[in-house]
Amino acid sequence: MTAIDDLPPLRDVIARHGLSALKSLGQNFLLDLNLTSRIARASGAFDDELVIEVGPGPGGLTRALLAAGARKVVAIERDPRCLAALAEIAERHPGRLEVIEGDALEVDIGGLVAADAAARGTPGARARICANLPYNVATPLLVGWLRADPWPPWWSSATLMFQREVAERIVATEADDAYGRLGVLAGWRADSKILFDLSPQAFTPPPKVTSSVVRVVPRAAPLAVDPDRLERVVAAAFGQRRKMLRQSLKPLGPGILEALAAARIEPTRRAEEIDVAGFVRLTNALG
Repeated sequence: MTAIDDLPPLRDVIARHGLSALKSLGQNFLLDLNLTSRIARASGAFDDELVIEVGPGPGGLTRALLAAGARKVVAIERDPRCLAALAEIAERHPGRLEVIEGDALEVDIGGLVAADAAARGTPGARARICANLPYNVATPLLVGWLRADPWPPWWSSATLMFQREVAERIVATEADDAYGRLGVLAGWRADSKILFDLSPQAFTPPPKVTSSVVRVVPRAAPLAVDPDRLERVVAAAFGQRRKMLRQSLKPLGPGILEALAAARIEPTRRAEEIDVAGFVRLTNALG
């Protein structure tokens, strides 16, 4: 394993601080600094940017991001046991690592980014997200970031690790078996790509699934539609995905056939056959 800094190996850090991974927090620690460096590099060249990391754990990816040249990393960690290990990294990189103890689902990350930009005299500057997300909150976090308001959002790109099956759902289109609600939302507001996979053996403890690193880049001008209405339409359509749309959309109320006609969608089509633009047209037609 190639050293990326002069801090102790991660296995020593974990042993010294008693950081056994907790299943309740969705923790699977990635200890190979070569792999964490690969993830950091996949995020792209850092151009004096702020980087947001969720679930740093003992700090393997944190160290890689700092070594790769991130101006500053804001790491949000829910597990108080990890704070001492992260404090050692912060001491090694004065002023470049801010650790926030809390649940990333509740932290106003956009506000943190705005405050950092204001302090530097660069209002409107955005941050980059790079994280080995805890499995149990990965999808809600991504959905929240995709629903950010205003848009374009506070983040310029997100390089994230998911279970392989979730990654496939994120990048799926109507041509894929994994296409569903998450694929429509991600495809509406972003371009997404699976970059590479990591085997279970790369983690401690090894999960039961393969993991994938996904890069998500927000679209500057996605098709105009109300996010809440779009989600309701897509949820109804995929809630009974094997049924024809004229049937699966009935819970939305009257006027379904008229809306389908206005959206230029045959009522006998199924949700899995409709592309993102089609769902946007349908949502707007339903009014």
